[in-house]
Amino acid sequence: MMESSTHFERPVRIRFSHCDPAGIVFFPQYLVMTNALVEDWFNEALGIDYAEMISKRRVGLPIVKLDCTFSKPSQMGDTLVLSLTLERIGARSVGIVIDAQSQGATRFLARQVLVTTSLESGVSIEIPNDIRAALTRFNPAALAQLKETLS
Repeated sequence: MMESSTHFERPVRIRFSHCDPAGIVFFPQYLVMTNALVEDWFNEALGIDYAEMISKRRVGLPIVKLDCTFSKPSQMGDTLVLSLTLERIGARSVGIVIDAQSQGATRFLARQVLVTTSLESGVSIEIPNDIRAALTRFNPAALAQLKETLS
């Protein structure tokens, strides 16, 4: 597991396969990139095996709310730095922000709410204790916000 930080970053090089005929990133590809970032965050920063969580534990983490702002197009050959910040830990969900920058300029910003879900029943479940503990180590202030809300 990485040392404690409130941000998880990963560079992503824009490839031909990310682009549309206009030569810029086709916007749904940004969501593919953000999903890969969440997987890497779980595996590397949180120490939770994402593939095992899905396939063996049958705990999913679908996006239930998404707000994206596309500020500037990205083209093949650009390198984006994707930065994930954990804003909120709820009882069954987490709020994250993913900022993609290149050459000092934001290319897109995504705010997401992810809900822990039983892949057997398809309904939301409480965040499992080990995942909650890992999230809390990553950003203790995010859990404090939940406690304030409940008081």
